[in-house]
Amino acid sequence: MALLSLALAADAAPQSVVPDSGPKIGPAKPDFFNRVIANQKKGEAALDVYERIERVETRKSPSDPAPAAIKISRVIPSGTGMVRIPLGEDGKPSDSAAYRAELEGLARVLTVLVNDSGSQRDALEKYAKKKKDKSELIDATHNAFLFSFVARESRGDRTLSKYKLEHNPAFKPTTRFTAIFPKVSGFVWVDEVSGELARIEGDVTEDISVGLFLGKIYKGSHFMQERYEFLPGLWLISFSQYDFDGRKLFSSFSVHERAFYSNYHYIGPPNEALAAIRQELGRAELDKPLPGSANQ
Repeated sequence: MALLSLALAADAAPQSVVPDSGPKIGPAKPDFFNRVIANQKKGEAALDVYERIERVETRKSPSDPAPAAIKISRVIPSGTGMVRIPLGEDGKPSDSAAYRAELEGLARVLTVLVNDSGSQRDALEKYAKKKKDKSELIDATHNAFLFSFVARESRGDRTLSKYKLEHNPAFKPTTRFTAIFPKVSGFVWVDEVSGELARIEGDVTEDISVGLFLGKIYKGSHFMQERYEFLPGLWLISFSQYDFDGRKLFSSFSVHERAFYSNYHYIGPPNEALAAIRQELGRAELDKPLPGSANQ
């Protein structure tokens, strides 16, 4: 699901600015398209050095007014992925001892990575391959879709250009991930001044096989994503929504999630992140009561 949204979001360049009744053509603005791709990759790379707060709401159906479950986490890049540390509903640690234990565990992971990266070669190679696959998937969207201009819309003080997204019949998938592209359609909103994707909405138009064909995401499933400029020149995800129905083996499943991303904060690559976590643990140690003292 994440790869699907990522890949479509990356290709939010106006490849075809023509009426819907006109023919769909290839990239009409190759320079602009390259700029959008570069910006999307910049945002992806930033996730390796920025921590954030993530609030995930799960519903039984998209129409439920209140979520059945809420999970709030502090998400910290670890050099080989993301570590999610649970928080309370107020966005603060609900159990200080458990929270500290999570931070200490992260510090140990980062220490090994910084001091003896060779011992983590497999994890580093696996993470590098994952990022390479994402990058190639983004690049593949160059030819996978055609876009038609729909309208200009305002969002705050910015003007966004809305485009209809459709499958390019000339596109030939080369991997199981790119095979998804012909089975989705939707709309994208682009801030053309910055060359950044601001919003995407998509629908699954044909059943999609997943998990080595042992499961399916059904036609009619829906997803959307919104991005904002959190820092000058840096656009990151602020909200995503997945409403997917399908089956896995012989049982059906239904995923209805809304995720909110906030409090982006630079923590740096593993060596800088380790220093920051150690400093945080040090401050927490100073706040602990002295032995033998009683809490009033």
